[in-house]
Amino acid sequence: MTSPSLAAVTQPRPLRVTHRTDGVDLGAAERAAAHFLDALGVNTGSPAMAATPRRMAAAYAEMLTPRSFDLTTFPNDEGYDELVLARAIPVQSVCEHHLLPFVGVAHVGYLPDDRILGLSKLARVVEMFARRPQVQERLTKQVADWLQTQLSPRGVGVVIEAEHMCMSLRGVRAGGSSTVTSTLLGALRDQPGSRAEFLSLTTCAQSTTRPRHG
Repeated sequence: MTSPSLAAVTQPRPLRVTHRTDGVDLGAAERAAAHFLDALGVNTGSPAMAATPRRMAAAYAEMLTPRSFDLTTFPNDEGYDELVLARAIPVQSVCEHHLLPFVGVAHVGYLPDDRILGLSKLARVVEMFARRPQVQERLTKQVADWLQTQLSPRGVGVVIEAEHMCMSLRGVRAGGSSTVTSTLLGALRDQPGSRAEFLSLTTCAQSTTRPRHG
């Protein structure tokens, strides 16, 4: 008996997601950071602070520049039709109102249709939209909408829980408080059972990842 031969399958080329960096001028940013600190009365002439403007410029450039990646998808050959959920994806972004960080976790899930997504790409998509001046509400919706457009699943759900330094370090100074936002699309919004499953799993994740105080 001869072994059955496997027909060659041509995989679609992954979508390369890139980000322009030609607008970044670290020298100008360093000079601006030095003027900014001087205007606030911070002595950047001391040996300890001499390199601070350069480091400050480099830090913000890093926080505002997502890494390029390939959006790799695969045929859903087995017809998997249950929820795929990546929980507690780290989120680091910058509040567009004060340019202070907000940090937390994202729970991203989808109901597959014809194709499934490489699991690491869910984290890449979160980073792609987080590494820019943001508000959490927009970030949540951008991740969900982009996955819906690129993957065409039967449903997408995104929940983000984050602590905002503009609330923790200034103003009300409500350290330890967190903000939760969600976007549900397709069956995860319209079908009660799927919606309940997704929200139940993300609620469990929030209880285990929320920072503990005291």
